[in-house]
Amino acid sequence: MDNSELVPVINIGLNTGRYNFDYAMEELKALSEANNMKVVETTVQNLSQPVAGTYFGTGKVEELRDIVVDTGAEIVVANDELTPSQIRNLEKIVKVPVMDRTGLILAIFANRAQSREAKLQVQLAKLQYQMPRLHTAMNQRLDQQTGTSSGGGFTNRGAGEAQIELNRRTVQRQINHVRHELKDVDKSAEVKRQQREKIQLPNVALIGYTNAGKSTIMNELIKRYGMNEDKQVMVKNMLFATLDTSVRQLQFDDSKKLLLSDTVGFVSQLPTTLVEAFKSTLYEAANADLLIQVVDYSSPNRIDMMSTTKKTLTEIGVPDLPMITVYNKADLTDNEYPSRAGDEIVVSAKDPASIDLLVQVIREKVFKNYVTATFLIPFEKGDVVSYLNEHASVKSTDYLENGTKIEAEVTNVDYKRFEKYVLEQ
Repeated sequence: MDNSELVPVINIGLNTGRYNFDYAMEELKALSEANNMKVVETTVQNLSQPVAGTYFGTGKVEELRDIVVDTGAEIVVANDELTPSQIRNLEKIVKVPVMDRTGLILAIFANRAQSREAKLQVQLAKLQYQMPRLHTAMNQRLDQQTGTSSGGGFTNRGAGEAQIELNRRTVQRQINHVRHELKDVDKSAEVKRQQREKIQLPNVALIGYTNAGKSTIMNELIKRYGMNEDKQVMVKNMLFATLDTSVRQLQFDDSKKLLLSDTVGFVSQLPTTLVEAFKSTLYEAANADLLIQVVDYSSPNRIDMMSTTKKTLTEIGVPDLPMITVYNKADLTDNEYPSRAGDEIVVSAKDPASIDLLVQVIREKVFKNYVTATFLIPFEKGDVVSYLNEHASVKSTDYLENGTKIEAEVTNVDYKRFEKYVLEQ
């Protein structure tokens, strides 16, 4: 998009000393840019806590008003979630719309959602965010549909109060409707998950801070081992480029297979409504056999990003699963790559040797319980031979008088399934 088409905004933030403020403001700038905004000015204030009515102190708010005039900014974006009264009071003074961090993330998610599930999840989060803000100008910018009649039990109330109550009822009905639709979507998604689980393949999930390179890594793996190379996922250098979890099947040269999923990226201070709404989208992470945490090694804020990932995993109820950490974008640093220290590797996603190392570590983790055995399969059990050729790593095949002798590396499940054909060594 041409810079002239970007909406000029002012980012504002309150440094209370309770978190990495500089990191949070950098992130706010990136979020603004992801929402087709151009940050023309950043204004901050040091206070122990927000001012109840206006977020900033009186003098700072007046200064903000002058900056809006001088820069021609069309929106003010706050780094924190604001109360309805703070938004209303700030807008009266600065004379332009005010959006808080939660509203900004919701706007980004609304623009990015592609699948029906993601769209419904975002809609639900927006409605829940909207409910306490019905009497502010913010509801207009979140595309709320309001009721128009004022009959019934509202005749003794003021017109404004009655309208707000009607709007609340309308929004609550919408929330109930979206939740009902999501249940239908969840049923369909659950059927697909059960179908995948039936084939008993290991599930590996890419997780981490948004824009760390998860989708790039996934595409490199699909290029090499994908069952269908045209099923690559979208890659864009932008926060929350995609919201939908993508699942692809990989098959290695020795016929071992796994499911690889690329989950929605995390961000600090992710709105509670969105964390709740996207729990089902992150199902793949919660049920993975191995998590691959992708970290932007070139970012000075990578420690905070890793902390954000850990916190988000806890919030969505992901158990303490086996995990490897991939420090990506090492080509933008002075560090050597690829390299490994235990369960941590340093890579560059576009470097073939880096992908080699990543695959090596993945294989070590997810295929460690494979068993090598020799099977003698009767000729009438050709379906078993076909299954092993397709799903196992076959080392050798010999045709004997009494059946097919196959030496293969198989999962524990398949070993027990075909144990009656195992030849004792």
